[in-house]
Amino acid sequence: MFGIKFIKVQPTTYLLQYRGGKVVREGLGLSFFYYAPTTSLVAVPVGSADVPFIFQETTADFQTVTIQGQVTYRVGDPKRLAALLNYTLAPNGQTYAAEDPKKLPERVIHVVNVLARGELQKLQLRAAVRASDEFVNAVKIRLTAAEEITSLGLEVLGLSILAIKPTPETVRALEAETREKMFREADEAIYARRNSAVEQERAIKENELNTEIAVENKKRQIRETQMDAERAVQEKKHLVEKEALAADINMEGERKKLVALAAENERAEADARAYGVETTMKALGTADPKILQALASTSMKPEQLIAFAFQELAGKAEKIGQLNISPDLLRELMAPQPARK
Repeated sequence: MFGIKFIKVQPTTYLLQYRGGKVVREGLGLSFFYYAPTTSLVAVPVGSADVPFIFQETTADFQTVTIQGQVTYRVGDPKRLAALLNYTLAPNGQTYAAEDPKKLPERVIHVVNVLARGELQKLQLRAAVRASDEFVNAVKIRLTAAEEITSLGLEVLGLSILAIKPTPETVRALEAETREKMFREADEAIYARRNSAVEQERAIKENELNTEIAVENKKRQIRETQMDAERAVQEKKHLVEKEALAADINMEGERKKLVALAAENERAEADARAYGVETTMKALGTADPKILQALASTSMKPEQLIAFAFQELAGKAEKIGQLNISPDLLRELMAPQPARK
């Protein structure tokens, strides 16, 4: 009515009222009446804004990747931004009179894109895919200090990279390589497990073998102990036998000495008897045979005397013509003689 209007903005909006080319009122969350034909209103949002982005860039090894993320910023100096971009409200006081407010997020994304490209071209594909934190920190530091951002009076509150994805073909190649690596690691794990099983089996066999060796050593020690005991018994037995043999030898020697002494005694007796016979024979050699015969017949039995008489007759048979022997004489000779007392 009559060009007088009322405006009220949010606390996150910095409002500037221009009249006659001069700022007559400014501040956050203002509300007032104004005369529209002579007033220009500039409303700059100072609240934080989240701007998502997605773009493709190339790594150092010429691999195309897609970077997806979000940048958060706010207007730190609204008057500077209002001096560079047109944030003037339309006569209705609800919309902007120009498209500049919509271009601000695009300008910020362009700066992020340029800075991300510079950092991404320093990295190989594998490093770029894995180095999200380092990549974000490097881009954020450069974005905060970028002249395009500071000249607009903006403050960067945060930068996040949600994903750095290679092309589908590259993803399949990396997946295949990773899959093969995982299969190789699985094979190595199976080999390690089998090798461990073989090592454990070998350790078990070695333990069994060591046990058998220990048992054999124990048996050998027992056999050696038994052999030592048997050897000691045999040595003791041999010593006893040796002592017995020595005793037998001594007894044999004594026996031989006794035999030799007995033989010597018998020899001496024989020599004595021979000497006596020889002496007797010498004495008898000079005697008359008839005397000797008479001496010999003195101790003879009757039958011996009769036999001696027949012997004498036989010696003179050529001189005897006929000899008669009575039966009584023969009966007496053949009859058994009573034993003498």
